[in-house]
Order: sequence, then structure tokens, then C-alpha cells
Amino acid sequence: MKKILKYMSFHAAKKNNIISNTCFSQEELNNAKNIILELQRKTALQIENGYGPFLAAIYDDKNNLIASMPNTVVNDCNCLHHAEINTINAAQKELNSYDLSKFNLSIYITAEPCIMCAGAIMWSGIKKVFYGVSSKDVEEITGFDEGYKPEWMQQFKKRNILVCGNIEEEIGKNVLRNYVKSGKTIYKPERLA
Repeated sequence: MKKILKYMSFHAAKKNNIISNTCFSQEELNNAKNIILELQRKTALQIENGYGPFLAAIYDDKNNLIASMPNTVVNDCNCLHHAEINTINAAQKELNSYDLSKFNLSIYITAEPCIMCAGAIMWSGIKKVFYGVSSKDVEEITGFDEGYKPEWMQQFKKRNILVCGNIEEEIGKNVLRNYVKSGKTIYKPERLA
């Protein structure tokens, strides 16, 4: 019988900083860790090819990769082209459906979804979200405004979308730090003071 990890909803676990709005099996958490680590490795390579510092992948419940795309905001001159949005678009094309709920999909992301991507995930029908670096850390490292997401994990749970975050976050934070050190563009709109 699978051991169930009992994380207190929306609180950090004692042995690591993983947060969740539900319980996940050790097997599912290990799988998420492996995927997030691979995405962080690929993100570093994508950065060398001129892409933004985020990557997402969508898998089905049999662990088959459906789609994976990087952040292409700067390359495409389009502020909507975050990794999650690009990946959801690719999955919808691959599965020929705007409603992904019938496919029982999970999205794995190198960082917590911003306000726009959280909305897109909710409307797409994706069932589970696994992410690496928290929005707080993304903002501290890059200066990018992740947006206002009050109680987003609780709101996802109300909609039966399960979330697990801060997975292998130190590796992800290092990828972001290296992106900033490289002098590559950190896109953000100018604001009036």
C-alpha cells in the first residue's frame, strides 16, 4: 500500500519546504521531483538558446508527455507567451480540445504560476499542478511582478485542482539567479511612480 504524505494544507512540511492543498503519495511526489529536476536542467539549456527562464510540461495520468514549452515572451514580443500558456496551447492542439479536463492531465512548472497562468490553468481543465520556485522567490530574484493571487491554492482546491509546490526549489532558484547574472532581459512593464 502506498504511503500517503500528510502535508498540512497550505503549510510547509517539516523536512522540506513543499506545500500542498491536498495529500500526495510518495510515488507521485518522487515523480514530480524527477520531472521538475529535468525541467530545471532543460531550462538552463533553453536560456542559452535565448528563451526565458521558465519551462512547463503537461503529462497524462499514465506519465506520457503531452506537451512541453518554454517561456517565449522576449523572442515572440508577446507578454502572453509564458511557459504555461505555451504548453497549454500545445496540449490543446495535440489533443484537439479546448477542454483538457477529460484527459486527467498534470502540469509541471519550474516556478509557481503567475496570476495570468493560474487563470489559464484553471480554465484549461488541468487536474494537478506541480511547481518548483515560489512566486515570492521569483519576485525577489528577478523583480518580475507575479500578480495578486489571493488564496489561489484554496481556490484551486474548491475547483478540484490539486497543487503541490516548492519542489526542488533551490535548483530552480539557482537557474533564475544565473539568468539574472547573465544580463538577459527581465520583462516587466514600466509603472508610473
